[in-house]
Amino acid sequence: MDKYIRFDWAAKRMLRDKANFAVLEGLMTVLFDEKVTIVELLESEGNQETENDKFNRVDIKARNSKGEIILVEIQQTRELYYLQRILYGVAKTITEHMRLGDKYDQVKKVYSISIVYFDLGKGADYLYHGQNQLIGVHTKDQLVINTRDRDAIRMVAPSDIFPEYYVIRVNEFNKVATTPLEEWLEYLKDGSIRDDTTTPGLAEAKERLLYLQMSDAERHAYDRHMDNIMVENDILETKVIEGLEQGRQEGREIGRQEGREIGREEGREETIVAIARKLKQRGASVAEIVELTGLSEDEFDAL
Repeated sequence: MDKYIRFDWAAKRMLRDKANFAVLEGLMTVLFDEKVTIVELLESEGNQETENDKFNRVDIKARNSKGEIILVEIQQTRELYYLQRILYGVAKTITEHMRLGDKYDQVKKVYSISIVYFDLGKGADYLYHGQNQLIGVHTKDQLVINTRDRDAIRMVAPSDIFPEYYVIRVNEFNKVATTPLEEWLEYLKDGSIRDDTTTPGLAEAKERLLYLQMSDAERHAYDRHMDNIMVENDILETKVIEGLEQGRQEGREIGRQEGREIGREEGREETIVAIARKLKQRGASVAEIVELTGLSEDEFDAL
Protein backbone atom coordinates (compact mmCIF):
# COMPACT_ATOMS: atom_id res chain seq x y z
CA MET A 1 0.00 0.00 0.00
CA ASP A 2 1.32 3.44 -0.88
CA LYS A 3 2.23 5.83 1.88
CA TYR A 4 0.61 9.26 1.92
CA ILE A 5 1.20 12.55 3.70
CA ARG A 6 -0.62 12.49 7.02
CA PHE A 7 -3.64 14.77 7.27
CA ASP A 8 -2.34 16.97 10.10
CA TRP A 9 0.79 17.95 8.20
CA ALA A 10 -1.09 18.39 4.92
CA ALA A 11 -3.70 20.58 6.59
CA LYS A 12 -1.03 22.94 7.82
CA ARG A 13 0.93 23.24 4.58
CA MET A 14 -1.05 22.01 1.58
CA LEU A 15 -4.83 21.94 1.96
CA ARG A 16 -5.26 25.71 1.95
CA ASP A 17 -4.69 25.61 -1.80
CA LYS A 18 -8.06 25.78 -3.54
CA ALA A 19 -7.01 22.93 -5.78
CA ASN A 20 -6.93 20.72 -2.68
CA PHE A 21 -10.28 21.74 -1.19
CA ALA A 22 -11.78 18.40 -2.26
CA VAL A 23 -9.81 16.64 0.50
CA LEU A 24 -11.36 18.75 3.25
CA GLU A 25 -14.75 18.65 1.54
CA GLY A 26 -14.61 14.87 1.62
CA LEU A 27 -14.04 14.75 5.38
CA MET A 28 -16.89 17.19 6.02
CA THR A 29 -19.21 15.40 3.60
CA VAL A 30 -18.66 12.13 5.47
CA LEU A 31 -19.19 13.76 8.89
CA PHE A 32 -22.33 15.69 7.96
CA ASP A 33 -23.72 12.94 5.72
CA GLU A 34 -24.37 15.46 2.95
CA LYS A 35 -22.34 17.11 0.23
CA VAL A 36 -20.25 19.98 1.59
CA THR A 37 -18.67 22.43 -0.82
CA ILE A 38 -16.10 24.87 0.56
CA VAL A 39 -16.64 28.38 -0.74
CA GLU A 40 -13.49 29.75 0.85
CA LEU A 41 -10.97 29.03 3.56
CA LEU A 42 -10.96 31.85 6.06
CA GLU A 43 -7.99 33.21 7.94
CA SER A 44 -6.98 30.97 10.82
CA GLU A 45 -5.19 32.02 13.98
CA GLY A 46 -1.91 32.37 12.07
CA ASN A 47 -0.53 28.84 12.08
CA GLN A 48 3.23 28.95 12.07
CA GLU A 49 5.80 26.73 10.48
CA THR A 50 7.82 25.67 13.50
CA GLU A 51 7.25 22.13 14.65
CA ASN A 52 6.07 22.89 18.19
CA ASP A 53 4.43 26.26 17.61
CA LYS A 54 0.95 26.58 19.16
CA PHE A 55 1.37 23.08 20.63
CA ASN A 56 1.28 21.52 17.16
CA ARG A 57 -2.21 22.86 16.60
CA VAL A 58 -3.70 23.41 13.16
CA ASP A 59 -6.73 25.64 12.69
CA ILE A 60 -8.78 25.84 9.52
CA LYS A 61 -11.92 27.91 9.12
CA ALA A 62 -14.04 27.01 6.12
CA ARG A 63 -17.31 28.38 4.82
CA ASN A 64 -19.78 26.03 3.15
CA SER A 65 -22.23 26.79 0.36
CA LYS A 66 -24.82 28.01 2.90
CA GLY A 67 -22.40 30.57 4.29
CA GLU A 68 -22.05 28.60 7.52
CA ILE A 69 -18.63 28.38 9.17
CA ILE A 70 -16.82 25.12 9.82
CA LEU A 71 -13.89 25.06 12.22
CA VAL A 72 -11.44 22.21 11.78
CA GLU A 73 -8.84 21.90 14.51
CA ILE A 74 -6.11 19.31 14.64
CA GLN A 75 -4.14 18.97 17.86
CA GLN A 76 -1.29 16.71 18.83
CA THR A 77 -0.70 17.56 22.48
CA ARG A 78 -2.85 17.19 25.55
CA GLU A 79 -4.66 20.23 26.90
CA LEU A 80 -6.50 20.20 30.23
CA TYR A 81 -8.93 22.96 29.32
CA TYR A 82 -9.84 21.63 25.91
CA LEU A 83 -13.62 21.98 26.22
CA GLN A 84 -13.33 25.56 27.40
CA ARG A 85 -11.10 26.38 24.44
CA ILE A 86 -13.54 24.81 21.97
CA LEU A 87 -16.31 26.92 23.46
CA TYR A 88 -14.19 30.07 23.30
CA GLY A 89 -13.17 29.35 19.71
CA VAL A 90 -16.77 29.01 18.53
CA ALA A 91 -17.91 32.14 20.37
CA LYS A 92 -14.96 34.11 19.01
CA THR A 93 -15.69 32.92 15.48
CA ILE A 94 -19.32 34.04 15.67
CA THR A 95 -18.36 37.54 16.72
CA GLU A 96 -15.38 37.79 14.35
CA HIS A 97 -17.58 37.29 11.33
CA MET A 98 -20.12 39.95 12.21
CA ARG A 99 -19.46 43.54 11.26
CA LEU A 100 -20.31 46.45 13.53
CA GLY A 101 -23.93 47.37 12.92
CA ASP A 102 -24.94 43.97 11.49
CA LYS A 103 -28.38 42.73 12.50
CA TYR A 104 -28.60 39.51 14.42
CA ASP A 105 -29.89 37.65 11.40
CA GLN A 106 -26.28 37.79 10.21
CA VAL A 107 -25.19 35.38 12.96
CA LYS A 108 -23.87 32.29 11.22
CA LYS A 109 -24.15 28.71 12.41
CA VAL A 110 -20.74 27.36 13.36
CA TYR A 111 -19.68 23.72 13.27
CA SER A 112 -16.62 22.71 15.28
CA ILE A 113 -14.60 19.64 14.26
CA SER A 114 -11.79 18.60 16.58
CA ILE A 115 -9.30 15.98 15.40
CA VAL A 116 -7.15 15.04 18.37
CA TYR A 117 -4.09 12.78 18.37
CA PHE A 118 -3.99 12.29 22.14
CA ASP A 119 -6.02 10.49 24.78
CA LEU A 120 -8.88 12.91 25.33
CA GLY A 121 -10.92 12.00 28.38
CA LYS A 122 -12.92 8.83 28.84
CA GLY A 123 -15.21 7.25 26.27
CA ALA A 124 -15.73 4.06 24.29
CA ASP A 125 -16.37 5.55 20.85
CA TYR A 126 -14.05 7.17 18.32
CA LEU A 127 -16.62 9.74 17.16
CA TYR A 128 -18.71 11.96 19.42
CA HIS A 129 -21.27 14.55 18.38
CA GLY A 130 -23.57 16.92 20.20
CA GLN A 131 -24.32 20.45 21.34
CA ASN A 132 -23.99 20.54 25.12
CA GLN A 133 -23.33 16.82 25.44
CA LEU A 134 -20.96 14.79 23.29
CA ILE A 135 -22.60 11.44 22.60
CA GLY A 136 -20.92 8.48 20.92
CA VAL A 137 -22.32 8.10 17.42
CA HIS A 138 -21.99 4.31 17.67
CA THR A 139 -21.85 3.49 21.39
CA LYS A 140 -24.23 6.24 22.60
CA ASP A 141 -22.09 6.85 25.70
CA GLN A 142 -21.19 10.36 26.84
CA LEU A 143 -17.63 11.60 26.50
CA VAL A 144 -16.11 13.07 29.66
CA ILE A 145 -12.92 15.10 29.60
CA ASN A 146 -9.92 15.45 31.88
CA THR A 147 -9.55 18.94 33.32
CA ARG A 148 -7.68 20.60 36.15
CA ASP A 149 -9.52 21.95 39.17
CA ARG A 150 -7.46 23.46 42.00
CA ASP A 151 -4.38 21.47 41.03
CA ALA A 152 -6.33 18.21 40.89
CA ILE A 153 -7.28 16.33 37.74
CA ARG A 154 -10.96 15.51 37.49
CA MET A 155 -13.45 14.49 34.82
CA VAL A 156 -16.04 16.87 33.42
CA ALA A 157 -18.78 16.43 30.84
CA PRO A 158 -19.38 18.98 28.07
CA SER A 159 -22.67 19.86 29.73
CA ASP A 160 -20.62 21.13 32.71
CA ILE A 161 -18.95 23.68 30.42
CA PHE A 162 -21.14 24.46 27.43
CA PRO A 163 -24.02 26.97 27.68
CA GLU A 164 -27.60 26.16 28.51
CA TYR A 165 -30.50 28.20 27.23
CA TYR A 166 -33.95 28.86 28.66
CA VAL A 167 -36.69 30.47 26.60
CA ILE A 168 -39.67 31.68 28.61
CA ARG A 169 -42.66 32.15 26.28
CA VAL A 170 -44.71 34.55 28.36
CA ASN A 171 -47.63 34.90 25.96
CA GLU A 172 -48.20 31.13 25.93
CA PHE A 173 -48.89 30.96 29.67
CA ASN A 174 -52.61 30.46 30.25
CA LYS A 175 -52.76 28.46 33.49
CA VAL A 176 -53.83 29.18 37.04
CA ALA A 177 -50.54 29.55 38.88
CA THR A 178 -49.94 26.78 41.40
CA THR A 179 -46.13 26.72 41.54
CA PRO A 180 -43.52 29.44 42.16
CA LEU A 181 -42.48 29.32 38.50
CA GLU A 182 -46.08 29.72 37.39
CA GLU A 183 -46.50 32.66 39.78
CA TRP A 184 -43.52 34.28 38.08
CA LEU A 185 -45.09 33.63 34.67
CA GLU A 186 -48.29 35.21 35.92
CA TYR A 187 -46.37 38.32 36.95
CA LEU A 188 -44.33 38.41 33.74
CA LYS A 189 -47.48 38.24 31.64
CA ASP A 190 -49.85 40.68 33.30
CA GLY A 191 -47.94 42.27 36.19
CA SER A 192 -50.09 40.71 38.90
CA ILE A 193 -48.67 39.47 42.21
CA ARG A 194 -50.66 37.62 44.84
CA ASP A 195 -51.01 39.34 48.18
CA ASP A 196 -49.92 36.23 50.07
CA THR A 197 -47.06 35.24 47.77
CA THR A 198 -43.98 33.61 49.25
CA THR A 199 -42.30 33.08 45.90
CA PRO A 200 -38.70 34.35 45.95
CA GLY A 201 -38.42 37.77 44.33
CA LEU A 202 -42.12 38.51 44.03
CA ALA A 203 -42.50 39.89 47.56
CA GLU A 204 -39.60 42.22 46.81
CA ALA A 205 -41.20 43.15 43.49
CA LYS A 206 -44.40 44.11 45.33
CA GLU A 207 -42.46 46.56 47.45
CA ARG A 208 -40.14 48.03 44.83
CA LEU A 209 -42.06 47.88 41.56
CA LEU A 210 -45.38 49.39 42.59
CA TYR A 211 -46.75 51.61 39.81
CA LEU A 212 -47.98 54.36 42.12
CA GLN A 213 -44.55 54.69 43.73
CA MET A 214 -43.04 55.91 40.47
CA SER A 215 -42.51 59.58 39.82
CA ASP A 216 -44.71 61.35 37.28
CA ALA A 217 -41.90 61.21 34.71
CA GLU A 218 -41.34 57.50 35.29
CA ARG A 219 -45.07 56.75 35.03
CA HIS A 220 -45.28 58.75 31.80
CA ALA A 221 -42.33 56.85 30.32
CA TYR A 222 -43.82 53.53 31.46
CA ASP A 223 -47.24 54.32 30.01
CA ARG A 224 -45.65 55.28 26.69
CA HIS A 225 -43.66 52.03 26.73
CA MET A 226 -46.83 49.97 27.26
CA ASP A 227 -48.67 51.94 24.56
CA ASN A 228 -45.86 51.25 22.12
CA ILE A 229 -45.99 47.53 22.88
CA MET A 230 -49.74 47.47 22.27
CA VAL A 231 -49.32 49.36 18.99
CA GLU A 232 -46.54 47.03 17.85
CA ASN A 233 -48.51 43.90 18.72
CA ASP A 234 -51.59 45.23 16.93
CA ILE A 235 -49.64 46.16 13.80
CA LEU A 236 -47.72 42.90 13.82
CA GLU A 237 -50.87 40.81 14.12
CA THR A 238 -52.56 42.75 11.32
CA LYS A 239 -49.57 42.63 9.00
CA VAL A 240 -48.92 38.96 9.60
CA ILE A 241 -52.52 38.19 8.61
CA GLU A 242 -52.24 40.47 5.57
CA GLY A 243 -48.91 38.96 4.62
CA LEU A 244 -50.22 35.43 4.87
CA GLU A 245 -53.29 36.31 2.82
CA GLN A 246 -51.20 37.97 0.14
CA GLY A 247 -48.92 34.95 0.17
CA ARG A 248 -51.86 32.65 -0.34
CA GLN A 249 -53.14 34.69 -3.27
CA GLU A 250 -49.78 34.83 -5.00
CA GLY A 251 -49.23 31.19 -4.15
CA ARG A 252 -52.04 30.22 -6.52
CA GLU A 253 -49.92 31.57 -9.36
CA ILE A 254 -46.31 30.82 -8.40
CA GLY A 255 -46.69 27.96 -5.95
CA ARG A 256 -48.07 27.79 -2.44
CA GLN A 257 -44.78 27.64 -0.57
CA GLU A 258 -43.06 30.37 -2.54
CA GLY A 259 -46.12 32.59 -2.24
CA ARG A 260 -46.21 32.21 1.52
CA GLU A 261 -42.56 33.17 1.78
CA ILE A 262 -43.07 36.30 -0.33
CA GLY A 263 -46.13 37.23 1.70
CA ARG A 264 -44.30 36.81 4.99
CA GLU A 265 -41.30 38.83 3.83
CA GLU A 266 -43.37 41.71 2.50
CA GLY A 267 -45.48 41.59 5.63
CA ARG A 268 -42.37 41.86 7.79
CA GLU A 269 -41.03 44.85 5.85
CA GLU A 270 -44.35 46.67 5.92
CA THR A 271 -44.70 45.91 9.63
CA ILE A 272 -41.32 47.41 10.49
CA VAL A 273 -42.06 50.59 8.51
CA ALA A 274 -45.52 50.92 10.07
CA ILE A 275 -44.13 50.49 13.58
CA ALA A 276 -41.41 53.05 12.94
CA ARG A 277 -43.91 55.61 11.68
CA LYS A 278 -46.22 55.04 14.62
CA LEU A 279 -43.36 55.40 17.10
CA LYS A 280 -42.23 58.57 15.33
CA GLN A 281 -45.74 60.02 15.67
CA ARG A 282 -45.67 59.23 19.39
CA GLY A 283 -42.46 61.19 19.84
CA ALA A 284 -40.00 58.34 20.26
CA SER A 285 -36.37 59.28 19.65
CA VAL A 286 -34.42 58.14 16.61
CA ALA A 287 -32.27 55.91 18.84
CA GLU A 288 -35.34 54.23 20.36
CA ILE A 289 -36.89 53.60 16.95
CA VAL A 290 -33.67 52.20 15.52
CA GLU A 291 -33.31 49.88 18.51
CA LEU A 292 -36.92 48.68 18.43
CA THR A 293 -37.24 48.17 14.68
CA GLY A 294 -33.74 47.31 13.52
CA LEU A 295 -33.87 50.03 10.86
CA SER A 296 -30.73 52.02 10.16
CA GLU A 297 -30.76 55.78 10.70
CA ASP A 298 -30.66 56.27 6.91
CA GLU A 299 -33.71 54.04 6.50
CA PHE A 300 -35.47 55.96 9.28
CA ASP A 301 -34.68 59.30 7.62
CA ALA A 302 -36.24 58.00 4.40
CA LEU A 303 -39.63 57.41 6.06
